[in-house]
Amino acid sequence: MALVGSYVALSRPLVAALPVFLLAWLRFAIGAVATLHWLRRPEREAPLTARTHGLLFLESLLGNFLFSICMLFGVSMTSAVSAGVIMAAIPAVVAVLSWVFLRERVAPRVWAAVACAAAGMALLAGAKHDQGTHGSTLGNLLVFGAVVCEAAYATIGKRLSGLLGPRRITALVNLWGLVLMTPFGLWQAWGFDFAGVRAWTWMLLLFYALAASVWSVWLWMTGLRHLPASLAGVFTVMLPVSATAVGVLVLGESFGALQGAAFALALVGVLLATMPVRPAAVR
Repeated sequence: MALVGSYVALSRPLVAALPVFLLAWLRFAIGAVATLHWLRRPEREAPLTARTHGLLFLESLLGNFLFSICMLFGVSMTSAVSAGVIMAAIPAVVAVLSWVFLRERVAPRVWAAVACAAAGMALLAGAKHDQGTHGSTLGNLLVFGAVVCEAAYATIGKRLSGLLGPRRITALVNLWGLVLMTPFGLWQAWGFDFAGVRAWTWMLLLFYALAASVWSVWLWMTGLRHLPASLAGVFTVMLPVSATAVGVLVLGESFGALQGAAFALALVGVLLATMPVRPAAVR
């Protein structure tokens, strides 16, 4: 989630240099090459069923294709700090979706962790209001659309993690993303001046592609094999923390006391969700 937050923020200079669909298409193309050797089915893994194919398609449609479109267009219209503010809602949305669709029991302290994330979002929103740094309403709505897509990605990923290995999920989901984005990417690639793109932009694109399509997906799917989706969702609070930190430290956006309080609340939420439970005393 920290990786996701970093590339969400760093996508701002990328969308300034490359059209959104072309950027997303290049991301999936680089990811497809990097994960090609993960496509082969391990001996102990069952063949793909129609249901698994459907889950993989939904995972890529929501978590890769629509998330990329909403996020890239959204951050091009608003600031990285604003995007971080809105994305702090992800843990709450993940908890609700896992409760509704996976029938997972959400422990009271996980709800308390979600409340901490929501309180942090409110503080960051207040800081944004005080500083007069309002982003585009459409951009903010698109970022919230990315929040819903990311929450669905976490929920569906929990189903997939019980059926396939993390590496194969990463490769198959990325491949679906490439298929979905190819028509739009080719359309924007036609006539685009690739020679005008600076070398550092290509380096940033390589990091963005590997972080978005390989590293973060593999880490997330590996973690989901050992955690319920509602608990894993609390760790998505690291996404807005990372996005805001990169926005401040790398992109030079403002940071004040209210943002610091919001980060503290986010970390309290993670502690609430992950501290070990004491076993009941034996009488």
